[in-house]
Amino acid sequence: MNIIEKIIAQKANKDFVKVGDEVTISVDLAIAHDVTAPMAIKQFKSINIDRVFNKDKVAFVMDHCIPCSTVESREQHNYIKEFSNQFGVKLFDKSEGVIHQVLREEKLCDTGDVVVGADSHTCTAGAYGALALPVGSTELAAVMALGTIDIEVPQTHLIKIEGQLKKGVYAKDIILHVIGKFGTNGFTDKGVIFTGETILNLTVEEKMTIANMMIEKGAMIGYIDQEKEMDTEKIGEVSDITCISAEDIKPVAACPSSPANIKPVEEIEGTKINQVVVGSCTNGRYSDMEIIANVLKDRKASDDVTLIVVPASKKVLDKMEENGLCKIIRDAGAIIINPGCGPCFGAHQGLLNKGDVAITTTNRNFPGRMGHKDAKIYLASPRVVAESAVKGYIVRPGTVIPLEV
Repeated sequence: MNIIEKIIAQKANKDFVKVGDEVTISVDLAIAHDVTAPMAIKQFKSINIDRVFNKDKVAFVMDHCIPCSTVESREQHNYIKEFSNQFGVKLFDKSEGVIHQVLREEKLCDTGDVVVGADSHTCTAGAYGALALPVGSTELAAVMALGTIDIEVPQTHLIKIEGQLKKGVYAKDIILHVIGKFGTNGFTDKGVIFTGETILNLTVEEKMTIANMMIEKGAMIGYIDQEKEMDTEKIGEVSDITCISAEDIKPVAACPSSPANIKPVEEIEGTKINQVVVGSCTNGRYSDMEIIANVLKDRKASDDVTLIVVPASKKVLDKMEENGLCKIIRDAGAIIINPGCGPCFGAHQGLLNKGDVAITTTNRNFPGRMGHKDAKIYLASPRVVAESAVKGYIVRPGTVIPLEV
């Protein structure tokens, strides 16, 4: 068995599982946010259960519309609060941050745990070795009641990346490179394990960027190898292996309108932009904020650009304030908004209009994702995004400040 199958077998209380087996596994954490939780609660109530399977293993995070952007979203928040009070489940409703960042910071799950979440980017938890499964609200309701989920053991594809990354290449470039190579449905219903010297030497925050976008290539399960000794034999048997040289990965961007429409930044250099967003569960962590602050220090964003910065959590924002990053970023002309999903999913706090062109560190650029369906969205690393904000058009990393800095 490989490392994904071992976790499945353990949680199914079996000695062995193989691809295609249908098993019932125990769940260590069930999560939802303010958009998906109301439907899950409604479904939960419809089956007349008077308690969740374990109130310490169910959590809701208000992150998509906080503060509320509409009367309807306020109604949803109140509905979630009422349920949380009644059933005693964990609730994060003070703009603590994006659900996947809060999960990590509050240590709600750990290596080897099974996390089921009503959000497609639940896969972020694969960065620290959790088996993270995104589900719909109806399925989450059943998990909230039973504490188990039925799954089919998937085929597993191993992606091994070895070598030294070039200067100006970040974790975002790694995952965009892979999505561009395999497409948005390249791993549908499969598990994917990332390993290799390059991956294992990344920080947890960088691994979270990669795991976060596993779903953009269709993976059912995204998992980052946790073995520091880099013994790939411990990963176990997989169906396919792809080896990638780190030296072949360039600074890239996902161009309109698919995360798989990948081009080297140098090919789109000069593209005019009028909005820049830094943040989200993909690249809203402190290390991302350090990157943009280094670029923006003593500089201004272009007059033609609206620069929006969304810390992934209150703890990230606190650290930014303590270390002076907020002043640097604000002095550059940026708008720092409260921790949460912000404009990433197109509900509020900086929507795009027809004709707008944005470059962002977020994870999706489908038509209408951040506002009007005719707006154009480019996805790139924090470094490319910050330098482009200064210039007012897309530039390769190293244009504003040398890559050695």
